[in-house]
Amino acid sequence: MNSLAPGLLMLAVLALAAGGIHLWRSGADRKRGMLMLLAAAVFFINVLLMTL
Repeated sequence: MNSLAPGLLMLAVLALAAGGIHLWRSGADRKRGMLMLLAAAVFFINVLLMTL
């Protein structure tokens, strides 16, 4: 169970980053895209801290 959480969070990081980049590049909703990229960064840092 302990190794499941970082894996799921990394999938969330990939999904948030891909969605954020898509929104930011398309110009549809740049603010939401940047917030999704920020959330991906926070999740990634959380994974790094959990695996130390």
